[in-house]
Amino acid sequence: MKKFFSFAAIALLTIGSLFAQNSFRGTIIYSVTSTGEKEFNVPAEMSTAEIKVYDQKVYTESKLFTNQLTDNLLVDGRKSYMCMDLSMVMMYLSSMDVELDYKGSSKILVKNELTQSQIDSLTIPVNEGYYIDYSSNETKTVAGYNTKKAIFHIFDDEGVDKPMIFWYNDEMGPEINPIFNGLRGVALEYTIDLGDDVKLTLTATEIKKGKVKESDMLLPSGYQELTEEEFSALFKQINDELEYLQD
Repeated sequence: MKKFFSFAAIALLTIGSLFAQNSFRGTIIYSVTSTGEKEFNVPAEMSTAEIKVYDQKVYTESKLFTNQLTDNLLVDGRKSYMCMDLSMVMMYLSSMDVELDYKGSSKILVKNELTQSQIDSLTIPVNEGYYIDYSSNETKTVAGYNTKKAIFHIFDDEGVDKPMIFWYNDEMGPEINPIFNGLRGVALEYTIDLGDDVKLTLTATEIKKGKVKESDMLLPSGYQELTEEEFSALFKQINDELEYLQD
C-alpha cells in the first residue's frame, strides 16, 4: 500500500490532482445508505456527513471522512492538518499502568505536506496496495453536478484486486485532498465495502453553493502540534502497548 502519511493506518487519506485551481465555495451534504447484500442498519449519527469547501480548502468534522480519534480535518492545497483527541486511549493506558514516552497534551495537531513523487505514484499501476484508473469516459449527474468515473484498484493481502468506483467532480476542492484516497477533486458518490457483504454508499444529496467563509476553515485552538515523525513514534508505542495488553 502506498503510504503518504505514516499514520495512514488510522485514516483514509487522499492525494489530489494538479489541475487548475478551483474556486468553488459551498457545503456538500451526503446521505449514507446500506447497499450491500446484507442489510446494515445505519445509525442516525452516521446517516449523514458533511464537508465544507472554500477554493483549495476542504474542512470536515464528520467521522465517516476521518476516524473516531480525529475531531477535525483541514486540507489546504498539498498540506493537511488533523486535530486528534487521544484522551480516552491515554486514560485507558494510564489505568493499566502504562507510561508513554510522550508527556504532552492528549489533544494533538498533526501536519503533513505531500511531495510531487507521492502524487505521481497514485496513477502508476501496481499489483499491491492500490492505484487509480481515470481512463473511463463515463459520466453521471449527482446532486445536479456532473461527475466522472474513477476506479480504485485495491489489492488485498493475497493480491486480489477489489475495485472500488468513485464518481468525482474535479472542478471543486483543493489541488490535494486527503479525504478521498487519492481522488482528483471531490467525490460525490462512492461505496465503502465493510466486509461480510455489508456496504455503505455515500451520495451527495445537497450542494449548497456559497455561504462558506474562509473563517469556516479555521481549526480549533488547544491542540499541541506534533511533527509527523513525533506522531508516528507516539502512535507506534500506543499500538504496541495495546497489542501487548490484548495478548
